[in-house]
Amino acid sequence: MYALVESGSITKYFNNPKGFMLGDVQYSSDIFMKWSVEEKTTIGIHEVVFDDSNKKDQQWYINTDQSFSFANNVVTASYGTATAKPHADTNATDADGVELDPVVVMPGLKTNLIKDLKSNVANELAKTDWYITRNTEKSTAIPSAITTHRDLVRSRQVSIEAQITGAADTAALETLHTYTTTDGVQSRPLGELPVLES
Repeated sequence: MYALVESGSITKYFNNPKGFMLGDVQYSSDIFMKWSVEEKTTIGIHEVVFDDSNKKDQQWYINTDQSFSFANNVVTASYGTATAKPHADTNATDADGVELDPVVVMPGLKTNLIKDLKSNVANELAKTDWYITRNTEKSTAIPSAITTHRDLVRSRQVSIEAQITGAADTAALETLHTYTTTDGVQSRPLGELPVLES
């Protein structure tokens, strides 16, 4: 991405190389690829430098739009301070900040994460539901490994839900879900649902 700077102010942006008029001169899109940095800078064309230091993971935060600035002969695109998404449920409000009547609950991250967890648990248990059906219909014994796995899935669900529910804020939820690598093994504080090996 490039920006045109005139008299110290950004006047135009170029997401893709294209021809443009500057004063009485028509420049072709070729200058973006063929001209040196110095040649482009001489007429006010600067490649945008992206500063993502304030950008946060969109799963947990709402980032601002990028703002553009020109200083020290450099055009920089940067983000403002990100806002944490609500970790707990909140009541919706109108434009004046007054709660809606009847109350409309806006689910927070915890509610959505637990909903996703329950869906994943249901999907994992569904893989072995046929053992339960066969046992009910034909009295065929359920292998102990299957029973053990299903019990472990349910107990891990309880543990994960408790960690999510107990998280103090959005940053704590993010930490629970953040993978780190130790001795070549990836893991996260929240743990994982057990998966039945094929």
